[in-house]
Amino acid sequence: MLKIRLMGTKSDIAWFQKILSSDNKIEVLEISELYSNKGTRKYYRAYAQVQKVNLKKDN
Repeated sequence: MLKIRLMGTKSDIAWFQKILSSDNKIEVLEISELYSNKGTRKYYRAYAQVQKVNLKKDN
């Protein structure tokens, strides 16, 4: 499992969350709400927990 901190604008974080969710090799366990960074109104952070998916090939 990986714990990832995402930092950027609201739209950047939403864009990357879509990428994480659409990748079939990654299972998104949890994504936190947005937190505003101190000292700026432009940038936010969110936290994600992901793990790799074990894909089994049928032969």
